[in-house]
Amino acid sequence: MSDTETVKVSEVPDGAKILDVREDYEWVAGHAEGALHIPLDQLPARIGDLDPDEDLYVICRTGGRSFRGAQWLVGQGYSAVNVAGGMDQWLENGMPLVSDNGLKPVIL
Repeated sequence: MSDTETVKVSEVPDGAKILDVREDYEWVAGHAEGALHIPLDQLPARIGDLDPDEDLYVICRTGGRSFRGAQWLVGQGYSAVNVAGGMDQWLENGMPLVSDNGLKPVIL
């Protein structure tokens, strides 16, 4: 049993701190504007980049990696919530996307 909270994309509050744990190539192609990018495998080494007093909404493509990331962060004493459905659901809900490659944002 896990005490990691999971919310739908539609339940992410405006102005929430979004932590995107997808790989670099996924991030470059399209991500939520203002999100922080730390690939899941780099999270332990970069935990110092995060504010332990800030609520983090952890997202990946579909929700698996973000669940593992949120679960790990909660175990480290951080306030982290998994975003169910991930960036696929973000896109389906018509939420804004940006890219880092100059092309129309897409979710890979």
